[in-house]
Amino acid sequence: MNLMDVMPALLGGLLIGAASVLLLMGLGRIAGISGIAFGLLDRPNWSAANLWRAGFVLGLVAAGWVWTQWTAQPLRPERTANVPLLIASGLLVGFGTSLGSGCTSGHGVCGLGRLSVRSLAAVATFMLSAGVTVFVMRHMLA
Repeated sequence: MNLMDVMPALLGGLLIGAASVLLLMGLGRIAGISGIAFGLLDRPNWSAANLWRAGFVLGLVAAGWVWTQWTAQPLRPERTANVPLLIASGLLVGFGTSLGSGCTSGHGVCGLGRLSVRSLAAVATFMLSAGVTVFVMRHMLA
């Protein structure tokens, strides 16, 4: 494995870390994507209090588009072919996020960085669930 193989993940991780630190230092807000998105849905207005949320979400979408244009990698339609499965998955993720009082970005990136015990428990639960899911998908449903 060479540096170019890990460059996209390394660059993405650095950008996520920088964005979370800048948001915390600049606005005193945690860069938890679920909280930001729920805040947009909860208060759908364009006041200054909500403008940063819209900009943050727009930046997430724009970054994916810019990456595909810059690297000339097209979006992969096979990943979006099963629309009902995507909708069900999104609803389950939203439910889990609400149940867990946050998502992987809020707990994993920001919470662990602040040494939050609650976030450590949440991340351990996320990782355990992910491991069980991968095991079931690869070994029991294959």
